[in-house]
Amino acid sequence: MKPSITPAIEQDVYQIDKARVRASFDRAAQTYDAAAVLQTEVRERMFSRLDLIKINPEIILDAGCGTGHASLELGKRYSKSQVISLDIATSMLKKTAAQYSTVLRLLGMVKQQAVCADIEQLPIADQSLDMIWSNLAVQWCNDLDLAFTESHRVLKPGGLFMFSTFGPDTLKELRQASNVDADYIHVSRFIDMHDIGDALMRAGYTAPVLDVERFELTYDDVMGVMRDLKAIGAHNSAQGRRRGLQGRGFLQKLTQAYEQFRQASGKLPATFEVVYAHAWKPEPKLHFDDGVAPITFRPRS
Repeated sequence: MKPSITPAIEQDVYQIDKARVRASFDRAAQTYDAAAVLQTEVRERMFSRLDLIKINPEIILDAGCGTGHASLELGKRYSKSQVISLDIATSMLKKTAAQYSTVLRLLGMVKQQAVCADIEQLPIADQSLDMIWSNLAVQWCNDLDLAFTESHRVLKPGGLFMFSTFGPDTLKELRQASNVDADYIHVSRFIDMHDIGDALMRAGYTAPVLDVERFELTYDDVMGVMRDLKAIGAHNSAQGRRRGLQGRGFLQKLTQAYEQFRQASGKLPATFEVVYAHAWKPEPKLHFDDGVAPITFRPRS
């Protein structure tokens, strides 16, 4: 009797290479601020949203702090708070520390700490934070449920989780153009706003509020897009990427394929879909009838 053979089921398992993420951001620390136009704009819009939220945190985590601009602003806004700057790349933390050292003498900001760690594995005690802030860092997580569960674990009851991340339309032009080499992953994948809301609920957050905006940056050529991504450390870090240097043939095909998006102005667009979200860790006594809690999606402006 011949043994039965079960056909293999091909699974699309998308994984981010965290070692490459760390190395990319380490290398980009010196060039990041000059190229991070979108990151700066999103940070300011997050702070505008924070203006509408009543909170007086004592301990704040800036998760994925980059070069530390949000950490500084959070320290200014909540002058009596302690800000913990966390990033996966040590060079980013060094840039953050350098900014603090310049401002400390002027503002007397002394309550600051730096931690090199992954958002999916926070080396922070349970229920020790009042607020977690994260600007465009969550997209580097492999397991969104794990990241949200970790954030929920370290927040105190009544604590705020506020973050931004990229949605699936991000770099849609580059993704489509890179299909000239369809055997490999060339552009990171991003999670839909509704799936993010569901993940927040699974982690134990209540009444998440999410909304989305789209930004379009324009460039003279496709290499301008690639240079900006490199300058901010946003390399393709998928496990399924092509290893080694891209050949000249691929770059020529990519350039030709991207030309279909050239606008009447003569510029090439690069679309970024940004998801904004905030949610609260409920107080122990807080509950909803029938175990149902609402998710609120604000209309696009």
